[in-house]
Amino acid sequence: MMAQAAIALGVPIRLLAEGPDVSAAQVVRDPLVGDYRDLATLRTVAEGCSVVTFDHEHVPTEHLHTLTEEGHACRPGPDALVHAQDKSVMRARLDALGVPSPRHRVVADTAEAVAFAASVGGFPVVLKTTRGGYDGKGVWVVSSEDDCADAFAVAESTGVQILAEEKVDFRRELSALVARSPSGQVAAYPVVESVQRDGVCWEVTAPAPDLDETLAVEAQRIAMRVAGELDVTGILAVEMFETTDGRVLVNELAMRPHNTGHWSMDGAVTGQFENHLRAVLDLPLGSPAPRAPWTVMVNILGGDHGAVSENLYGGYPHAFARDPGLKVHLYGKDVKPGRKVGHVTAYGDDLDDVRERARHAAAWFRGDLGMESA
Repeated sequence: MMAQAAIALGVPIRLLAEGPDVSAAQVVRDPLVGDYRDLATLRTVAEGCSVVTFDHEHVPTEHLHTLTEEGHACRPGPDALVHAQDKSVMRARLDALGVPSPRHRVVADTAEAVAFAASVGGFPVVLKTTRGGYDGKGVWVVSSEDDCADAFAVAESTGVQILAEEKVDFRRELSALVARSPSGQVAAYPVVESVQRDGVCWEVTAPAPDLDETLAVEAQRIAMRVAGELDVTGILAVEMFETTDGRVLVNELAMRPHNTGHWSMDGAVTGQFENHLRAVLDLPLGSPAPRAPWTVMVNILGGDHGAVSENLYGGYPHAFARDPGLKVHLYGKDVKPGRKVGHVTAYGDDLDDVRERARHAAAWFRGDLGMESA
């Protein structure tokens, strides 16, 4: 999706891909296939490039420091990106900045997890690996001392730490997305509502319905402040909880185009992928304003239905005939249960109508509505 934005801007991209058939390798010419954890490979792909940027946070921090010291422009830089790579580092920095977050503590073992739970009013609490988790992986909601064993087994086998957090009583999850350039220009997208199922983003509504204007401004203010204080370049997604008592608490940070910003590809004047490229190239940022009052993005997740597994593209005739205004993005991935393989976007003036259109199309592609293989 970043390649699509680059083509429109006439910006050539060099890709380091983990395999020859991954999504990006299907659309970028002459990809270099290699391991992003290997410094020699990173040096090869960075040589001659104006800017190095990322579509995930897992490139080793020490390698990025080396590339920076050798004169390569990494955006975001390692001193910023580490806050998206390591949740304990993120929490410590947000605490220092006075940014509201759930109560938390790094815990070394089950006894410390139990003590933390007691300090926040008891179980349940949330345990997270400080590095490497995503889409619900590396996260456990634990209700007793016995439930903690799995988290610490993973910590021991992988060498990561465990972060304990209070289980927040929240109304819903929000995301505040901003783009920031090296010169300090910032573009803030409308705050959106995200719905998660089994730890995976399912649906995003822009803007978040019935969000108090003061709270929306506060969420954007937090995102812009974090971007500035951490010297983020590119897209920053600040995932938040809207609590039942009317506050926002920062859950996690992502320093890259983010699933909660996919709506902007069709629903905003300038989508997140284009603004990420503009930002890392230090070009003036595009307008993040929405094109319509409401935009709803629903992820297409692989299901257990044979039709969708055999021919995801068979969903097009019905989806497009039913809704000529629908936008569909398929990722070229093998369909597996629970895996994000695409998304659909609908926009318009009536939220109920827009939401129904997006949900129907995504369900059709999943095979939940009896789609026949074509």
